Formats: sequence, structure tokens, C-alpha cells
Amino acid sequence: MMTLSQLQQKEVITINRGERLGFISDLEIDSDRGYILAIIIFSRDGGPFFGKHQEVVIPWEQIITIGEDIILVEEKGIHE
Repeated sequence: MMTLSQLQQKEVITINRGERLGFISDLEIDSDRGYILAIIIFSRDGGPFFGKHQEVVIPWEQIITIGEDIILVEEKGIHE
């Protein structure tokens, strides 16, 4: 079993290009069944001070593996 805080410490990386997407900031959950539907990453474009925040939603089905330090995801199905 893994907690949200443990998931938030793992960096999310695309398996195809090795692109670093960031860290999990939230989860989308099916409250009726208790399933995780997607992970949500808030990324920043344009630098750390004046950058625009973007929400990246990655469907749970696109997660390839959750390792000790990283989460590998497929690029398809990722949307902002």
C-alpha cells in the first residue's frame, strides 16, 4: 500500500522521450468505487517566478510502472 504523500515524492517521467513532467500534486478519484482515475501534475512554463501554471492530467491507465523514485508514464493520453 502507498500513501498520497509517498506518491508525491516520485518524479513523473515519460517513457518514450524521458521528459520530466514534475511531481504529483493531486489525484482524480472515482468516489463511488474508490479507484484512482488519473494523477494530476501542476507544471510551470516560463520559469520559476513568472511562469504560467498548467495542469497535466495523466489517466491511470497510462502509468507503466511506479518505482522507488520515479513514475514512468506513456505520452499518449496525457492532456493539459
